[in-house]
Amino acid sequence: MVVAGEDDLSRLRNIGIMAHIDAGKTTTTERILFYTGRSHKMGEVHDGNAIMDWMEQEQERGITITSAATTCNWRDFRINIIDTPGHVDFTIEVERCLRVLDGAVAVFCAVGGVEPQSETVWRQADKYKVPRIAFINKMDRSGADHERCLRMMISRLNTVPLLTQLPLGREENFQGVIDLIGEKMLLFDEASQGAKVLEEPIPADLIAESTAARMALIEKLADFDDGVMEKFLNEQTFTAAELYRAIRSATLSLQAVPVLCGSAFKNKGVQPLLDAVIDYLPSPLDVPPVHGVDQEGNEGSRQAEDREKLCALAFKITSDPFVDNLAYVRVYSGILRVGGKIYNPLKRKQEKIGRMMRMHSNKREEIKELHAGEIGAVVGLKFTTTGDTLCESGDYFVLDTMEFPEPVISVAIEPKGKADEEKLAATLNRLGIEDPSFRVRTDPDTGQTIIAGMGELHLEIITDRLRREFKVGVNVGRPQVAYKESISRFARSEAKFEHPTAGGKAQYAHVVLEFSPRERGEGFAFHSRINEELIPAPLVAAIAKSVEDSMTSGALLGFPVIDLEVALVDGSYHEDESTPQAFGVAANMACRQGMLDAGPILLEPVMAVEVTVPESFMGEVIADLNGRRAAIIGNDALSGDLRVLRAQVPLAEMFGYSTDLRSATQGRASYTMHFYRYEAVPEHIAQQIIKRVRGLV
Repeated sequence: MVVAGEDDLSRLRNIGIMAHIDAGKTTTTERILFYTGRSHKMGEVHDGNAIMDWMEQEQERGITITSAATTCNWRDFRINIIDTPGHVDFTIEVERCLRVLDGAVAVFCAVGGVEPQSETVWRQADKYKVPRIAFINKMDRSGADHERCLRMMISRLNTVPLLTQLPLGREENFQGVIDLIGEKMLLFDEASQGAKVLEEPIPADLIAESTAARMALIEKLADFDDGVMEKFLNEQTFTAAELYRAIRSATLSLQAVPVLCGSAFKNKGVQPLLDAVIDYLPSPLDVPPVHGVDQEGNEGSRQAEDREKLCALAFKITSDPFVDNLAYVRVYSGILRVGGKIYNPLKRKQEKIGRMMRMHSNKREEIKELHAGEIGAVVGLKFTTTGDTLCESGDYFVLDTMEFPEPVISVAIEPKGKADEEKLAATLNRLGIEDPSFRVRTDPDTGQTIIAGMGELHLEIITDRLRREFKVGVNVGRPQVAYKESISRFARSEAKFEHPTAGGKAQYAHVVLEFSPRERGEGFAFHSRINEELIPAPLVAAIAKSVEDSMTSGALLGFPVIDLEVALVDGSYHEDESTPQAFGVAANMACRQGMLDAGPILLEPVMAVEVTVPESFMGEVIADLNGRRAAIIGNDALSGDLRVLRAQVPLAEMFGYSTDLRSATQGRASYTMHFYRYEAVPEHIAQQIIKRVRGLV
């Protein structure tokens, strides 16, 4: 077995498996573990015994909720794998894993093609510049369409797919794949559960098709590689090694994506996928050095070498029944050792490494050190949270922090009894540390505890974990939409604060602010348009802080305020009487009045919804969506008589939709949705919401 740090880091791969829900990520990972010898029995999602879906809720629902890490070996390479969730409510799990991975395998369903969450995770991989390969799974399913999936990758993902295999048959006749690079047919022996791969010559009736596909692959590679271009123009032949090198280069430079196919459930195509992980995806040495800043804000970088200073990122914190919090870390440089003292520069705290382990789902293997490029779990960190950098004691180096989305849905929650009351606060705090997209707050008017998350399923899983895992009895209210507020027009507001203090010395502050609406999604911005002679910089900083704090509570219903610009355009100060506190009060007064004058509006989360429905039920589904204030934006044909409706629908109208959709289509339709953006609530509906929240109706 090759161990990174003791041998060549080029023989290590840190990869994630990502996809839309039900595309077959976990099944693919289970087969990888079986064929690499990591497990001796294939777990199945539908049987509730998948190794990587170890939580009770995952086994019951047949979905992945939390990312699970494991390690296996293939061709004398070590592969660290993270199996990520596909459901949009748990997209933060994908985000924080992609942040630390070197490469990814994107799994697509051959029937569904590029589905909404596939697009979301693809954009996340683009954001972190993660090279990836694509695996078109479920080629044995009725309606499997390999070509359609490729077309969708081009149109929806704006990528260049490099077809390295052709499927041998399709639907129930799918037998294996034709390897275009090695020019051979690969079949998978059913008696050995696909463990034995049979290499045979390409059948005569498929030689013309496979030759044409190989030439098309070479022609695409010529766009990225001058050497390939030269040989292609001179009509020279290519060796498999030359093509592997060219594909790897195009993959690592994010110019193209190699595409493979198979059926993980039927044990076909997984070993070539493992070969592709080794051949095309980067080692820690192939990715650029990690960048960060020192205490003075100067940018620097760290190479993936043991002799460099330590730099690691805690990308996930989990509650563990046997130890305290378990922190998953990626070591970018240096060596992390058990018993060592390290420094968390963001928290300005020293931490001590108690124990370290290499994870295999929820099982673990104790280790003494983690080398540059490795991923593992650490016990004993008391102050570290998700996204924190860890470095050597006495050093200061901070990597880019991770950004987490705002929740779109909330529910009120209360303990059932006195004993539960004491446990609830501590448990919610623990879950908040574990999941940065989950928020807890206390309603200032009612005193209720409000929990907020990314969707109904997200909060359902949280409350289920409270009851089962943490044994806390709770009552849960009805889901509520997380509204926001904004402004609709320009306004100018002036405020003066003059107040005598107990010692007789007056406090003085005078500000003039201008409020301007911004486009949806542009967020909040504060600018100062005055020079220091008018108001000194320390007092401007106090104004900026006060304005930002004012944005947490809007003029209509106290929801957070977004998508506006506030500019400091005038004001005055007295050298002896002006303090940061006085300017903070004046700025707050100006904000309250300014947001009232700027035409406050209520915003609601709008979801991007895709409904897969038989054509015979299209009328009922469209009529129902129209009744939910939907904007229908697309209607595409799928295989057979299936259609895909794409719409944008306010979240407030989608509660209970799954039940209504099943009833309207005799259970034959399905849907997915993810957050799109905030939009203004129509005036008449906004007035109803305002009256209801204020208790006037």
